[in-house]
Amino acid sequence: MASVTTKTWRNWSGAVVAHPSEFLQPESEDALKAALRDAGARGRTVRVVGSGHSFPPLCATDETMVSLASLTGVEAVDVSRRTATVRAGTNLRELGTLLASHGLAMENLGDINKQSLGGALGTGTHGTGVGLGILSTQASAMTLVTASGEEVTCSEDAAPELLQAARVSLGALGVVTRVRLKLLPAYRLRLTRKNLGLEECLAGLDEARARHRHYEFFWFPHSDRVMTKAMDLTDEAPHGVGVGRWLNELVMENAVFGAVSRACRMNPSWCAPVSRLSAKLASEGVLAGQSHTLFATPRLVRFQEMEYGVPVERGPDCLREIAEFLTRDKLPVHFPVEYRFVRGDDVFLSPAHGGDRAFIAVHQYQGMPLEPYFSGAEAIFRNHGGRPHWGKLHTQTAATLKHLYPRWDDFQRVREQLDPEGRFLNPYLRRLFLEERSAARTRSESENARLA
Repeated sequence: MASVTTKTWRNWSGAVVAHPSEFLQPESEDALKAALRDAGARGRTVRVVGSGHSFPPLCATDETMVSLASLTGVEAVDVSRRTATVRAGTNLRELGTLLASHGLAMENLGDINKQSLGGALGTGTHGTGVGLGILSTQASAMTLVTASGEEVTCSEDAAPELLQAARVSLGALGVVTRVRLKLLPAYRLRLTRKNLGLEECLAGLDEARARHRHYEFFWFPHSDRVMTKAMDLTDEAPHGVGVGRWLNELVMENAVFGAVSRACRMNPSWCAPVSRLSAKLASEGVLAGQSHTLFATPRLVRFQEMEYGVPVERGPDCLREIAEFLTRDKLPVHFPVEYRFVRGDDVFLSPAHGGDRAFIAVHQYQGMPLEPYFSGAEAIFRNHGGRPHWGKLHTQTAATLKHLYPRWDDFQRVREQLDPEGRFLNPYLRRLFLEERSAARTRSESENARLA
């Protein structure tokens, strides 16, 4: 097993820094099991880290950090049943290529493909499409290793309740080592970009999201303009995915945007004009290609992000309030606001549990202040019945989260069964899962002391 006694770890945004006393990269599942048993015997907590694309300190620890970077690849493929068993450390970009070599593809993906499969599923990562669920709904079976080193497998047929907890678990149940995915025959998509007025877009939103397999849009703050992206199945030969796409995505959307973002950080008054200029320069066009090559776009400009899923019918008014808030308070924001759709599901901790959701994401360039932008946006999201994306910034705690998820207590019960000593909990996860109970225990102890 590769082991480094001390290591400084940073997430993708650079805002989360951890100094684990032990960083492990097991070369096999047996080595992973031994590492977990050893950590348990020494009373140490463990956090598993993927690519670091979560914005809150989900993985941060000063004790044992484990990477699954050596546990990657496709273990088995059943083309006739359209399934594949994949190791959880595999990143999504590599996975798309591996599945394509077998004539298969994932049903949906997000717009970033750097995450590990286990991390993407564990945080409720999603793409867009009113008929498509979060990525975890594509998992029909999962294998976990518990804190005691025991291997546990769950599926839709065997231990379905455990599967519904494990599909989105934030790494709090155990270490996910492999996933069986439900797949589709490889397919192509046609991507169409169009620029519209904000109210024109919102007025036609119900029709657009119903008509297209995938639909999303980006609103440019301090303007009345949006850029829409629609994707649909096609038999067209791939086109538009060569030098032109490279110039648009890497040069314009990353290199140039990165330069103007640095200028906005130095001169916040430039944010509004830069956003309006970005709206004018947003390129329209049509391209086609294999699904796994079109879903993701490069994200080289570092930022911080908050995203909430609100009931789909509340989405337009929620976005209007955010627009009014930004305009009224003249906040220095130049990153577009992203708006996507997700089908409802019954996964215990899925932000889309129980009904279709509109996911709205706000971003701020690295190094620029998050307040009052994120706190104001979060208040609006919460007023519209929003649930936070687990991999994005938010301020919710156990006391508020338990009211948002009908199966919250069921998840807690499963978590306590698999990890009764809380070996997979860091301080951040304790705030999410245990704060209310700790507070209640403290009040009870205080009351007992007073009565004594």
